[in-house]
Amino acid sequence: MIVRENPSTLKLFFVMQGSVVPKILGRIIGIALVTIVVVLVDQHVVTVPHISIAAMGIFGVALSLFLGFRNNAAYERWWEARKLWGTMIADVRNLGRHMCVFVGKVEDREKFLSYAVAFAHLHRGFLRGVDVQVEIVPWVGEEKAAAMVSKKNPADAALRAMADKLGKLAEAGAISGFGQMTISQTLSSLALAQAGCERIFTTPLPFVYSLLVRRTTFLYCWLLPFALIEATGWFAPVFAAVVAYVFFGLQAVTNELEHPFRNVQNGLPLDAMCRTIEISASEALERTPPAPLSATNHVLT
Repeated sequence: MIVRENPSTLKLFFVMQGSVVPKILGRIIGIALVTIVVVLVDQHVVTVPHISIAAMGIFGVALSLFLGFRNNAAYERWWEARKLWGTMIADVRNLGRHMCVFVGKVEDREKFLSYAVAFAHLHRGFLRGVDVQVEIVPWVGEEKAAAMVSKKNPADAALRAMADKLGKLAEAGAISGFGQMTISQTLSSLALAQAGCERIFTTPLPFVYSLLVRRTTFLYCWLLPFALIEATGWFAPVFAAVVAYVFFGLQAVTNELEHPFRNVQNGLPLDAMCRTIEISASEALERTPPAPLSATNHVLT
């Protein structure tokens, strides 16, 4: 995720970090070259068909609505994913308070909250497709870490370990029935947040809708030169490039926001949020917390 102040007006046109320009530059240049060819052919070879600029304007408005709707849907996925991770952070902090209220032994608190930290890392590993065993070994040990990672759903294995620990505390009379119910509700909230993230991860925007918008964008940009040559002349390539930047840029932004868990510049900072959970758990256990992750070159991972 990009973390920086808004650039000045002058720098605004030269900032490439977090921009979609590098991804769509080839398409922008391609549309500009097509427009140049159309203008040359129209002026020096044969008159090409001219399309009404008003008709292209109506076409552009319709395309803008499609792109805007898809962009809003993608941002909603990104923002929902952020809210779900915020819920998990709050739930882990609540677990730390529950441990102080309902569980007397420090050893039991440590094991329970260590599983909570492992849950966060394992969930991050699932969403990003990375190995997080090294990160959870200091919290749960090598044997338990290897056992969790080997499961089909490692994060759910960590939740089951917390549930098993809660059951053992109840059997030993180390926690009251009300405390058991309260902690169980927090574990259920963690499970719901996990399931919500998995839903976003495994269910992209409908492909048929994405295909329609992409095809329409290319069709509009290919037809645009035939509408610009009469109204703008040799400025047509410039106008075509700007329009291509807007439409292809919106498309690229949507594609990036559609997958909020990817480790990209505009993705969610899952590493930093896992570190926040580690800090919360460490402070609840009266340990020295690790330092929070800071942005490197304006990028928080």
